[in-house]
Amino acid sequence: MRTALLQSSGRPGSVAENLKVLDAAAGRAAAAGAALLVAPEMFLTGYAIGDDIARLAEPAHGEAADAIAELAARHGLAVAYGYPERDGEAVFNSAQLISADGTRLANYRKTHLFGCFERDHFTPGEQPVVQAELNGLTVGVIICYDVEFPENVRAHALAGTDLLLVPTAQMHPFQFVAESLVPVRAFENQMYVAYVNRVGREGEFEFVGLSTLAGPDGIARARAGRGEQLVIADADPHLLAASREANPYLKDRRPGLYGSLTGS
Repeated sequence: MRTALLQSSGRPGSVAENLKVLDAAAGRAAAAGAALLVAPEMFLTGYAIGDDIARLAEPAHGEAADAIAELAARHGLAVAYGYPERDGEAVFNSAQLISADGTRLANYRKTHLFGCFERDHFTPGEQPVVQAELNGLTVGVIICYDVEFPENVRAHALAGTDLLLVPTAQMHPFQFVAESLVPVRAFENQMYVAYVNRVGREGEFEFVGLSTLAGPDGIARARAGRGEQLVIADADPHLLAASREANPYLKDRRPGLYGSLTGS
């Protein structure tokens, strides 16, 4: 499945402008044959926008979701994007996947919040594995810091995820996560990982870009630089099947030895 990674911080604080950026990127991705476009963490509103997070948060089925469903259907490709989700009084750091016909397929709430900024503005999610079927692949969703916990990604591997989407707001000086950790996660769990970052300075944060689609062989199929960029690569189910046969990590596990890993 041809997958497009939109490395951009959009226009922080403006949902309308970010929808325009996403629409334009969807057009370019569709023209290149992509079946899926993935945007970064909190792309809909911006990340470092303080109290505007709560003001701009909306339900998973809100107006912005409807607008993205319309553009997905118009361009004929699925879209995954990060946004602040309001559910009653709670606000979650969420990511939603919408199909090429505008159907809402999956909505994930970030389970591991990073730093004081996120803990001050968000409620942590409680569902570690969220998946949907898309073009013959099982697609999973987590967000940024979640991928740094091997338990999260292994849970997806055990649940059958083929392509793990990771909308991200990964900042300096942690670029080694994009450069080294993400390809290793893809290899040790025998899946594709689409890690899609913000870029540039935003408030107190400097986002480093380096978005990547890493394959089950640990090789980056696409790698962005440090600027705004749309990169495209394929998640190949045939390569995935061959790699899983050659690297049977999941078959060779011995869960009986790992009981201590679930301790507090």
